[in-house]
Amino acid sequence: MFGEGSLYRFVKNSILSILDALLTINQTKMKKIFFLTACFFVSASIYSQTMVFNVQEVKVKDYLENKLEEAYDTCCTDIKPHKGGFALQKIGKGADGGMTHRFVWYWEIGEDLWEGTDIWDKAPLWWSQMNNYVEEWGESYAGRVLSRKEATNEEYTWTHIWDIKTDDPNKFKLAHDKIVNKYKEEFEGRWVAFGTYDINYPNGATHWVGVSGKDDHDHIMLYDKLQKQSDFIKLANERGAIEDIRDYMIMNLKTY
Repeated sequence: MFGEGSLYRFVKNSILSILDALLTINQTKMKKIFFLTACFFVSASIYSQTMVFNVQEVKVKDYLENKLEEAYDTCCTDIKPHKGGFALQKIGKGADGGMTHRFVWYWEIGEDLWEGTDIWDKAPLWWSQMNNYVEEWGESYAGRVLSRKEATNEEYTWTHIWDIKTDDPNKFKLAHDKIVNKYKEEFEGRWVAFGTYDINYPNGATHWVGVSGKDDHDHIMLYDKLQKQSDFIKLANERGAIEDIRDYMIMNLKTY
């Protein structure tokens, strides 16, 4: 799972030490060690799955959306991001300040997205082309994905994002995860996530929630179904005090 790196060797040596200890300690201590070992693996797994993202919003000149993809394909299509990726996204309803698109970079926390590539030699060409196609540069911000359920339905191309402020992020995450786990049927095939804004809070938002769907009607039907269930309302209230900052729709045009 961890490969032959230092983390793997550390875990392997730790397990061998634990096994030696088990030969001489009583059953109660054995249970404690098994518990602590399990916690270690869970913590390592959660850490390795935390994703970081960086976003740049832009207003693209009329009729030049296709040029964004062409520009990236020209300079960088052969570059394979390391433990992450790059996405060109269209902003739909709820666009802020006339912004039409987003550039999104995402990668595993602690990793180098461009490790082993020559991106720094090729990227200047892409940025220079963007200046020809972008009418206005908007907000740029970065954060983390704290909780996510991966999408499996390719028809769910539109993602609804809520930017929020929350008084108690830990309380919110706990209730959010309960909702996702309880309503597995309703969220089947959908990408559902919760995360932070850590650098340059957009419009003052500190966190965000996202869910994918087919289109506006599909999203509205999902909300209608959920909000008619008393258990959902109860769990939603368990998230604590929330201030809605804005909400908007995005669609991936292409991911690399």
